[in-house]
Amino acid sequence: MSDQATDSKTNAAEFTVSEISGALKRTVEDAFGNVRVRGEISGYRGPHGSGHAYFSLKDDRAKIDAVVWKGTMGRLKFRPEEGMEVIASGKLTTYPGSSKYQIVIDNLEPAGAGALMALLEERKKRLAEEGLFDAGRKQLLPHMPMVIGVITSPTGAVIRDIIHRIKDRFPLHVIVWPVRVQGETSGAEVTAAVEGFNALPADGPIPQPDVLIVARGGGSLEDLWGFNDEALARAVAASHIPIISAVGHETDWTLIDLAADMRAPTPTGAAEMAVPVKAELEATLASLSARLRACTTRNFDRKRAALRAAMRALPSPDQLLALPRRRFDEATSRLGRALTVATERKRARLGAVRLTPATLSRRIGEARRASNRDFSRAQNALSGLVRERRAHFRRVVARLSPEPVARRNRRAADTLDALVKRGDQAIGFWLERLRAKLTQAERLLSTLKLSDEAILERGYALVMDADGAVLRRAADVSPGTELSLRFADGVAGAIATSEAARPKPSPKPASKPKMPGSQGSLF
Repeated sequence: MSDQATDSKTNAAEFTVSEISGALKRTVEDAFGNVRVRGEISGYRGPHGSGHAYFSLKDDRAKIDAVVWKGTMGRLKFRPEEGMEVIASGKLTTYPGSSKYQIVIDNLEPAGAGALMALLEERKKRLAEEGLFDAGRKQLLPHMPMVIGVITSPTGAVIRDIIHRIKDRFPLHVIVWPVRVQGETSGAEVTAAVEGFNALPADGPIPQPDVLIVARGGGSLEDLWGFNDEALARAVAASHIPIISAVGHETDWTLIDLAADMRAPTPTGAAEMAVPVKAELEATLASLSARLRACTTRNFDRKRAALRAAMRALPSPDQLLALPRRRFDEATSRLGRALTVATERKRARLGAVRLTPATLSRRIGEARRASNRDFSRAQNALSGLVRERRAHFRRVVARLSPEPVARRNRRAADTLDALVKRGDQAIGFWLERLRAKLTQAERLLSTLKLSDEAILERGYALVMDADGAVLRRAADVSPGTELSLRFADGVAGAIATSEAARPKPSPKPASKPKMPGSQGSLF
């Protein structure tokens, strides 16, 4: 029985793990070639570094892994987000590496407009609470822009309509930033365009626009979904350049419409908002110029009439000068008579006074008596002042005492003695230092044998002529020349002979130093 049991167990076919996995893969792919799966996105973290996206689809009872390859991601009409309910189209397959099955998605669409609208309303409410849609932060559009930036597709009819409308109203410089206006990357490209325009330098080769227009034609909610991107709404709200949103038709609305500074119903309407009509401006300018000229003319006429009326009310020059002229004539006549009367009076007074020696003596006596009286008063005043000062001096002398002066003198003498002692000590220390330096220098000089006496003590002699000049060479000595030889202990005389007039110096050992100006024997 045991042999039969063993044989029955070995009758089953053996498969490898790879064979089983491959068979399951073929079975699942054959049975579920193309399917549509409805579920909620779970675990979505964006595309992987390779460009693929991995997440899960779930409902209230089950979950299935999902993958979107890189080529498919670029064709999706909207970007997947966490918690979004979608309908995924694709095929089921297995992943042998982990024994799991998954759906490879070829197309992805929202489960209904209701899901997208709910997501849009949630974003709108959250951004509104942050204040991104407040009317107080919106900027005014410039009345006369010089440069306009347009963010849209370069191949659509929208850009042609905008350029045509701007050309008709007010031709100016238009800069187009090409972007995709539909698909998963549209929101990121428009965001990059808004930030790029804001980053342009004011004095760079590409001028910074004065106003931006973000435009796209009409479409479904899925087509316009890129303009509901949260990052795009934040970039539009943070832009320091005013932005006009012209996305979709008048009935369509997106988050960028709420974040922009101005919303236009159509791209053409955005162009009309951005630039004024040149002809209307010229007509307005002409009208204002005419009104200004008319006002200026009327003002001049009114001022001229007022001046003429004021001139008529003013009196003539003769009337203005009549009263001053009369007063001048009267003063002239009175001045002549007054001079005559004054002269007669002075003459009569001088004629009544007679100058005699007695009169002069009397007046001199009166002046002398007045002078003596004033001198006596001055002497009395001086005597009183001297008495007062002498009394004050005596009082001050009584208060003075020689003790404070003596005390100050003693303190000064003590201070002087201390300074003299310190000076003597300082001079002694200074002399000791100089004596030590001198002793050290003498010791160093004796050690190095650098002085003349030290050299003469070593057996050398200094040869000099009768004038006391030092002779350094034998050629300078002629026969019969009187010489003086200076030794260490004194000076001896000598006379040169002819045999030694030009001696040849004998070689000296290298170790023995040679005296400067040394020469051979002269005797």
